[in-house]
Amino acid sequence: MEQQKLPNATLILVFGIISIVTCCCYGVIGLIFGIIGLILANKATKLYALSPELYEGYNNVKLGKTLSIIGIVLNILVVIFFIWIISIIGWDALQNEELMRERMEDYLGNME
Repeated sequence: MEQQKLPNATLILVFGIISIVTCCCYGVIGLIFGIIGLILANKATKLYALSPELYEGYNNVKLGKTLSIIGIVLNILVVIFFIWIISIIGWDALQNEELMRERMEDYLGNME
């Protein structure tokens, strides 16, 4: 019997890569791609575990799952960082450069 490609193996790998690359987008976009990649990887792993002789491309699934997990962790850290920044500076200071400078000087102390 001829082996067939595991469903979504390449897509899982792409989603894992995208989740890492987009962690700079406030952590939200990459978190979505990472979670979707992880869910698809878990489904593909279960399918492969049932009959490994029928499928090929499991290495892409394993690598995509690993990249998705790394992407999820990075994106969670970015979200936590932005929440921390907003709690320190305030939402209104993010739109006003002068107010942001004042609050950062208050927080860090005058560095002069």
